Amino acid sequence: MGILSAMNDTRVTVSLNGREIILIGTAHVSRESIDEVSRIIREEQPDMVCVELDEGRYKAIAEKEHWETLDLAKVFREGKGFLLIVNLVLSGFQRRIGAELGVKPGEEMKTAVDTALDLGVPYSLCDREVQITLRRAWTRCGLWSKCKLLASLLAGAFSPEKPSEEEIENLKKRNELEGMMTELAEYLPEVKETLIDERDRYLAAKIWTSGGDGTAKKQVAVVGAGHLPGIKAHLEKLSAGTASPDVSDLDKIPAASSVGKIVPWALPVFIVLCVVLGFIKAGPGMSLAMLFRWVLLNGSLAALGALIALGHPLSVLVSFIGAPIGTISPIISVGFFSGLAEVSLRKPRVSDTETIAEDALSLKGIYRNRITKALLVFFLSSLGGAVGNVLSIPSLASLLF
Repeated sequence: MGILSAMNDTRVTVSLNGREIILIGTAHVSRESIDEVSRIIREEQPDMVCVELDEGRYKAIAEKEHWETLDLAKVFREGKGFLLIVNLVLSGFQRRIGAELGVKPGEEMKTAVDTALDLGVPYSLCDREVQITLRRAWTRCGLWSKCKLLASLLAGAFSPEKPSEEEIENLKKRNELEGMMTELAEYLPEVKETLIDERDRYLAAKIWTSGGDGTAKKQVAVVGAGHLPGIKAHLEKLSAGTASPDVSDLDKIPAASSVGKIVPWALPVFIVLCVVLGFIKAGPGMSLAMLFRWVLLNGSLAALGALIALGHPLSVLVSFIGAPIGTISPIISVGFFSGLAEVSLRKPRVSDTETIAEDALSLKGIYRNRITKALLVFFLSSLGGAVGNVLSIPSLASLLF
């Protein structure tokens, strides 16, 4: 059995049958965390350094984000537009806070790797691939939860409030973090489970196995402070043999539930049913009136969304035409049509790929950058079409009954 002893709020030592694992909890945009990580690794001289990064994020931090390789048309074709928006907003939020403090997001993780390389110590990237985490979180969210998630992310990303360095450091205090995690669990339990709980287990397992061949008697693991309690708990289970280090199940995207597969088809079936009943009740005139009202509501609000995003005039037209098609065929959304149209009509420039990180931090920048504007056209046209569909339900019912 292992012995866990907390040295302070941001550093925990775990002794496990001859192995010592030192967990360092950091704030991802903290200058103090960067200095602390380098100092502890140099003082402890570990046999292995583990960091809360996956290969893709480490490459993005170490070599800067290569947005010039982004194929936005492919993103829309594969239905990953919302995932890209969430990813961009999350990174932009951290970057905005870091800019206020003169710190790049994830710099403490890069410092851990750089220090390990400087000392000739092996390192291990222990986090799950970010796209898998986001897709698992997105898949588990219902429509309402997805709206709440996007709303909270956008509100946080564009909030005019600027947190002080003292407030950022307070994020590393256990009582502050527990309060935040409790609030997140109540607000969006599906997201909290995927972003926090699952990754606690995943990180603990990877930290455990990275030094499991017996060569690493002492490890230093650098993780976000919010993960400390969960990682400690899972390491206890792993040391006691009551948990398995196999986390392959957490690398899979969960299949949609039976209800989840049926729901997207509910609205198309309702519309078709209304049109058929209208024809039976009053002939083709009522059926045409229903179709006209639905297309007008659905298409107009989708086009309005593209217009608010200052999309190309043809993108606005495509939104109007594509919205009804996207509703009847839930496999293809209106954003698929409007996003592809915008990125085809206004191809991203080299300057857009070079400034996207900064442009994503403000509404002015989002409208100026052709990549973020295409994403905005995709998002607002999809939102407008969805609102139009909701409004069409009572509207069609009023005509029928």
